[in-house]
Amino acid sequence: MPVLLDVARLGSAVDLRSADCITIGLVNNMPDAALESTERQFMALMGAAATNAAVRLKLFSIAEVPRSDHTRRELGGRYRDVSELWNARLDGLIVTGTEPRAANLKDEPYWTTLSRLVDWARENTAATIWSCLAAHAAVLHADGVERRRLAEKRFGVFDCRAVAAERMTMGAAPRLRMPHSRYNDLPEPALTDCGYRVLTRSAAAGVDMFAAVERRSSSFFLFFQGHPEYEAGTLLREYRRDIGRFLRGEREHYPTAPQGYFNDEGRALVDAFRRRALRERRDGLIADFPMDALEAGLQSPWHRAAVGIYQRWLDCLKERMAGRRTLPVPPQRSRRRHIDNVQAHP
Repeated sequence: MPVLLDVARLGSAVDLRSADCITIGLVNNMPDAALESTERQFMALMGAAATNAAVRLKLFSIAEVPRSDHTRRELGGRYRDVSELWNARLDGLIVTGTEPRAANLKDEPYWTTLSRLVDWARENTAATIWSCLAAHAAVLHADGVERRRLAEKRFGVFDCRAVAAERMTMGAAPRLRMPHSRYNDLPEPALTDCGYRVLTRSAAAGVDMFAAVERRSSSFFLFFQGHPEYEAGTLLREYRRDIGRFLRGEREHYPTAPQGYFNDEGRALVDAFRRRALRERRDGLIADFPMDALEAGLQSPWHRAAVGIYQRWLDCLKERMAGRRTLPVPPQRSRRRHIDNVQAHP
């Protein structure tokens, strides 16, 4: 079924849903360099997953996320400001992460808006996906679960296993390979103590996918610390970006290559470039990074599992929509509420 990108300008006091298809908002918080590729990734993943329903995707941005003037002008033509959501409703929502700048999430310039978005999604969507930093922000706001800083970036493709027989893991292979790219981690005991249900886990990367259902609403929250939406080359582009920062003197240490990602030939290429970069540290050297040769050997072994997860999420969303269509918009509530474990059929 098709995925339609809806960039029509509307006022704020509207129902953004459609009777003929599932209407999903994408709050794209990714940095400028990754903004368009993130939009493309979610469009492609939705297109592969939407086998039983048409999907209309609406783009939203948070004004407080740091942007260049050029990017802000570009956003103005295609993205709605997130404030248009406060008096509106969608069927579903996806909220991306972004590159962390502050040690404490509450010190990020967008914290107030992002935490308000958590409260809004609880009451005004049938289901919401929270990705990476957005997942960290959502559980911090809802239950005070603090992320912890990792000794080094968790970066690569990691073996994950389903650890709960729930709807989001039904039919999944016992071994899933998922990309991760993050500087922080959520401790599993803190999540389970607050009622979150861990669905997939990696021995090396920790919690991968987890979920929760609100006790007093039908909103289904699904969280990812990894990135099932990534394309085959996304980790490579991030790695090249970090190498460029090292060569320009913006970071002290040369970045570690993504784990479990390159084949033998690729590992030889990145090792050779690393040795050269340590000898000849200068900005212009990034032009010699073997991008094309490395891309030629990349695969995305997580793609099939990612499509299956999003298919099940869309099916869950459709079922929940049926029970919400006739309900009035409940009043906004800002206080925190505890959450229950997700059931087998949310």
